[in-house]
Amino acid sequence: MSLVGKKIEEFSTDAYLGGKFIKVSDKDFYGKWSVLCFYPADFSFVCPTELEDLEETYPTLKSLGVEVYSASTDTHFVHAAWHEHSDAISKITYPMLADPSQKISRAFDVLDEEAGLAQRGTFIIDPDGVIQALEITADGIGRDASQLVDKIKAAQYVRNHPGEVCPAKWKEDGASLHVGIDLVGKI
Repeated sequence: MSLVGKKIEEFSTDAYLGGKFIKVSDKDFYGKWSVLCFYPADFSFVCPTELEDLEETYPTLKSLGVEVYSASTDTHFVHAAWHEHSDAISKITYPMLADPSQKISRAFDVLDEEAGLAQRGTFIIDPDGVIQALEITADGIGRDASQLVDKIKAAQYVRNHPGEVCPAKWKEDGASLHVGIDLVGKI
């Protein structure tokens, strides 16, 4: 069953952010747009390239009112060690959630039960805590964070313009579609 349109489940976990350990819970996702990016493991190969790319897109996402979180089944201690030892990860300025209990990964249906690791899952969550979009890729396929920008702009537009939808390849200055019988069979 798809998680799109569903509220996120309650959780509370430790996280690493800027040289400190912090607590993050589902409550932190309410009242603003959020991106939650799951990845398999710290000290791996594709993961640092993705998280560094996400960091490079972070200022643009912040300008859209979006908070970013990454998450793996590693502990916050491992996140801190990775941050200290990786050139790519040392740049990260968004919270890195620890999910050693696998509860969060399981709730978002990205847990590879056999491996005990999260899959590459990206979730766009609205200010009401409702999942508006998700993408899950195989371990060997890295994601492009710049693609989140247009998806978030479209999700924000649809939220702010009831009765309108965004067609394929929609851009912020593009035309939307007004849902109605007059469009049926005419597109």
